Amino acid sequence: MVICKGKKVDEYRPAGKADDEGVEKMLGPTGNLRAPTIRAEKTVVVGYNEKVFGELFV
Repeated sequence: MVICKGKKVDEYRPAGKADDEGVEKMLGPTGNLRAPTIRAEKTVVVGYNEKVFGELFV
């Protein structure tokens, strides 16, 4: 799980369910998932960071 918030990027490798800290970072100020949210195979990307998208999707 990769969570992007501006230039800050956090990676989590949960064993099973995501922990509370990871879930909290996935949510925006309204309580909904940050946009965009993409699942590519076993990786979930939440938020946008140009460098991360370039590494994962090119």
